[in-house]
Amino acid sequence: MPRGHWMPELTVSADERETLERWARRPTTAQALAQRARMILACAEGRPNDHVARGERVTRQTVGRWRARFVSKRLDGLLDEPRPGAPRQITDEHVERVVRWTLETKPQDATHWSTRAMAKRSGLSQSAISRIWRAFALQPHRVETFKLSTDPLFIEKVRDIVGLYLNPPDKALVLCVDEKSQIQALDRSQPVLPMRPGQVERRTHDYTRHGTTTLFAALNAKSGKLITEFRRRQRAREFRKFLDTIHARVPATLDVHLILDNSSTHKTPAIHRWLTRHPRFHLHFTPTSSSWINLVERWFAALTEKQLRRGVHRSTRELEAAIRRYIEITNGHPKPFVWTKTADELLESVARFCHRISNSGH
Repeated sequence: MPRGHWMPELTVSADERETLERWARRPTTAQALAQRARMILACAEGRPNDHVARGERVTRQTVGRWRARFVSKRLDGLLDEPRPGAPRQITDEHVERVVRWTLETKPQDATHWSTRAMAKRSGLSQSAISRIWRAFALQPHRVETFKLSTDPLFIEKVRDIVGLYLNPPDKALVLCVDEKSQIQALDRSQPVLPMRPGQVERRTHDYTRHGTTTLFAALNAKSGKLITEFRRRQRAREFRKFLDTIHARVPATLDVHLILDNSSTHKTPAIHRWLTRHPRFHLHFTPTSSSWINLVERWFAALTEKQLRRGVHRSTRELEAAIRRYIEITNGHPKPFVWTKTADELLESVARFCHRISNSGH
């Protein structure tokens, strides 16, 4: 007579197998259920418990327990039983109501909901509202801006500029060019109080202006290095002088592809005449309302965040000196902004966004 424990016969239907296979592919947040499903699928193939246990790195008794529960209760036997404790106070109806009110209504005295206002209306606690909003990634206190380009040549210009980023031409330099105009030299009306343990830096809300300057910048899309110069004004005359600077700094053997916005200072007759005399220069204009596609704008944002927003300058000379130091550091250790999306991927993202806002009900 054979020795060992008797194992109940285990068979699975087609529907049960489909469910078990779906559970077996569960992500890490439900690996316990995924492991049980794998054990049952292995047992259904006729494999003995000890073989299944070794494959799943569990004990033979564990396999036997879940095998028996599946035989007696089928799929429900693999689910965790309710644990003892206080009954659930917030029902699915409560959650659904909070989410619906957050998305579809506004408080009478405000433009958006706060946890306090929603708690008062729903009868739940503020912490409960916070948990529900986090679970559904709702952030009523935040808002972002956007503007879609209406340029009739939007697609053509996107393909042109993205093509320069991903497949730059041979024996050529791609430069992202723009001006950061009217940079103010600001000094606080009273001395800044430095940060101390337990106290953040403090500064007065008002300030004194000490003039402005304009920074012309050309960012090498491949290396991340910059060609820059300061001017007092932003006109076609200053832009033409900056083109002279670029012409002198770039080796004569290279063509120069400039990515620019649609400012009128870039399209005057004087600029056209300059370009006629310098045929190695090629201009590529970004779509209207699409400065995000010009990589130098990303560098301007870093300059503002790291140097300008909290800087204190008593003259334009101090301001320009601080910016020059930052440019020297950037050029000393350049880190180019790597463009990763193809033109098709970018246009598909814009199309999805247009579809979302066209069906938003507004």
